[in-house]
Amino acid sequence: MNADWRLERVYDSEQGAIAWDVLGNGPAVVLVHGTPFSSYVWREVAQALAQQFTVYVWDLAGYGQSAQYEGQDVSLAAQGRVCAGLLDHWELARPAVVGHDFGGAVTLRAHLLEGVAVSRLVLADAVALAPWGTGFFQLASRHADVLAQLPDAVHEGLVRGYVTWPQRRRPSGQVADRLAAPWLGEAGKAALYRQIVQNDRSLTDVLERRLGDIEVPTLVLWGEHDQWLPVEQGRQLAERIPAAHLRVIAGADHLIMHDAPAVVAVEIAAFLAADEGSRSP
Repeated sequence: MNADWRLERVYDSEQGAIAWDVLGNGPAVVLVHGTPFSSYVWREVAQALAQQFTVYVWDLAGYGQSAQYEGQDVSLAAQGRVCAGLLDHWELARPAVVGHDFGGAVTLRAHLLEGVAVSRLVLADAVALAPWGTGFFQLASRHADVLAQLPDAVHEGLVRGYVTWPQRRRPSGQVADRLAAPWLGEAGKAALYRQIVQNDRSLTDVLERRLGDIEVPTLVLWGEHDQWLPVEQGRQLAERIPAAHLRVIAGADHLIMHDAPAVVAVEIAAFLAADEGSRSP
């Protein structure tokens, strides 16, 4: 992987080219990002985990460096299928999987609905329990056709505010540029509203009913000051999963891997290292 976080490998999925890469050596762990982000948000945590684990990172269909196109299905249902296909492509037997935000729902759909076997789960500020979706997300889902007509300069300002909003540690200009870049230009603007319009509560309601079926050890990580999904949701999620426990990341907002990358990496590494059944890929 390049130092500037360019994913060098491609998987041909049902929803087009999926950019992915792998780093490190050891038991397999897969990192799944949320919305409106990309694998770039995992960069510091991934590099830290790579000292002990083989870390797989990828951009969801329609996100980051993965393909974006009109008519693409980027719903959580499609992302769960893509995730399952990608893990099969990697030939991983019961990897540990870490899902943040939408990535939590994608991970849960892959495991509970697509039959993907995992050794351990980490759900970080995960979209799993209703209600979810910021005020902007709800507004955009109702008025995407109007917002898509915003002048490019206005749209760019909106995107920059959106991607930097859930961070207590102010990002550098370079980081903000990378977070915003996938959603700019004609294709990026359409892709941003496409993923908002295609997702609603029905895609996580089915997961809520299955949380009690999770049998593997599960770590729920949550930002103390999460503005998008209050920490109380993290407590409720941990209570609904039989083998789960909650760790609250002090001083962090929704994007915990940006606000506290070292703490998040240590928490994940300690949790995964406790799995004596971990297997190398």
